[in-house]
Amino acid sequence: QVQLAESGGGLVQPGDSLTLSCAATGVGDTSYGMAWYRGDQRELVALITRNGDTDYSDSAKGRFSISRENAKNTVYLQMDSLKPEDTAVYYCNLLGTCYWGQGTLVTVSI
Repeated sequence: QVQLAESGGGLVQPGDSLTLSCAATGVGDTSYGMAWYRGDQRELVALITRNGDTDYSDSAKGRFSISRENAKNTVYLQMDSLKPEDTAVYYCNLLGTCYWGQGTLVTVSI
């Protein structure tokens, strides 16, 4: 069974950096794409395809970076220059599927 587990959220100040992780289990050896979403509306933040191509929302471009470590079945979201409006629960998703993690809360506040 596919399971996704996010970690790395927390409380930071504006301008700080944070790295989120999403560990996937049960996906086997098949390469796959992953995406990060945030908030109740599940706004797409960043994605990485099975081929390693990446894409970002306008709000994430230039500040966030998505990467993957295939040996650990883990995808990361490096977030720099965080702003209060980045505050949200961040979810990872196995791209194009109904598999979601439980979310990790990021709070950016003075």
